[in-house]
Amino acid sequence: MRNNRNKVLSLIGLATKAGKTVSGEFSTEKSVKTGKGFLVLVAEDASENTKKKFRNMCEYYEVPIYFLSDKEGLGKSMGKEFRASLAVQDENFANAIVKELEKA
Repeated sequence: MRNNRNKVLSLIGLATKAGKTVSGEFSTEKSVKTGKGFLVLVAEDASENTKKKFRNMCEYYEVPIYFLSDKEGLGKSMGKEFRASLAVQDENFANAIVKELEKA
């Protein structure tokens, strides 16, 4: 599991460098609602409110959602400080990340 998580976080890093991720509640929400987000990742230590909001939104817009790492881990993977949520805006990166998450 640990190895997969690291691989997922490095894929997030690659996607971020390629300009294919957005982070933060507002940007993630906008990405999903405009159909640009192919995958949403929310930190496991995000508030229940945040988790519920994204879970419902992703269900409605049929976007896969996963809960992983913590705010610090997600932020670090993107070369930023803390991040509670992010959206992957590239189908190939999204599929690669989901594939790793499914292995866990």
